[in-house]
Amino acid sequence: MALAVKTPVTVITGFLGAGKTSLIRHMLENANGRKLALIINEFGDLGIDGDILKGCGDETCSEDDVMELTNGCICCTVADDFIPTLETLLDREDRPDHIVIETSGLALPKPLVKAFQWPEVRSRTTVDGVITVVDGPAVKSGLFADDPELIKKQRAADPTLDHENPLEEVFGDQLACADMVIVSKSDMLEEGELDSVLDLINEEARTSVEAIPAIHGRLDPGVILGLDAAVEDDVDARPSCHDDEEEHEHDDFDTFTLDIEVVANTNVIIGRVKQALTEEGVLRIKGALVIQDKPARLIVQGVGERVEHYYDRPWASDETQAGQLVIIGLNGFDRAAVKDALLN
Repeated sequence: MALAVKTPVTVITGFLGAGKTSLIRHMLENANGRKLALIINEFGDLGIDGDILKGCGDETCSEDDVMELTNGCICCTVADDFIPTLETLLDREDRPDHIVIETSGLALPKPLVKAFQWPEVRSRTTVDGVITVVDGPAVKSGLFADDPELIKKQRAADPTLDHENPLEEVFGDQLACADMVIVSKSDMLEEGELDSVLDLINEEARTSVEAIPAIHGRLDPGVILGLDAAVEDDVDARPSCHDDEEEHEHDDFDTFTLDIEVVANTNVIIGRVKQALTEEGVLRIKGALVIQDKPARLIVQGVGERVEHYYDRPWASDETQAGQLVIIGLNGFDRAAVKDALLN
């Protein structure tokens, strides 16, 4: 009796605004007949990334092929949300050739991968690879360590020093679990700066992991899919700073959603987003906005000092035109100041 063929699953992880959605969108647009299904997890209640992928206009990303989990971080809701969603895809008559999971920017990949050791999942799937997307300019700017050179010296003097901050912990875990690292926005780095980013990645990642520069997520899907890593078989060899914890929480981070009225001037709202991003503790702002006299919705993606915006698709005739932004930051950031910056 022939063994059932397991469906390969690729986990795409990376910090807030790293470029995961751009990478997946390019993958969908260049699937070359391969039927892909997506599970999109977002930190917060507003499903912006899944909506962007549904609206890409390609036959490989129909609404039936994009499933969203917005009930919390996927690494914390495995039994309640993730496993049933995965089984729904596997039970379909038109079972996908490959499943791609986009984790939230704050997710730890290892607990998710360990779920593939569950008997009801292991017999039907295999984790083809964990792809970690890294925002090159953000790493270069020191976002994931308060002072990278100083901390490196302190650790050299005292290897037992515990000097992790919440961003550094997430970043380190995402790199440690990776089979491949994609350095996004590499066009914004000088040659020497890119080398420094690659050196930092090599310090955190396992020795066999390759780091590949990319621009706007434009990589051949054949580079990402088909790694045959069978990650579920060696997950214990991928260290995590949370290995000794029975469960972990995301109390270090907070999020809220803000309704935005019809915008008359695009430059003004982009300026407000940039101002809000300067508030202490704010990590990312993203959403879809209604622009006066424009038939399409404006997508806004802001992280650090950078704000990208573009029109992605026309508003549907049966769709309520409503603008919303989701704000993600370190726990305790000043919500009132952010609201004031965005609305006034």
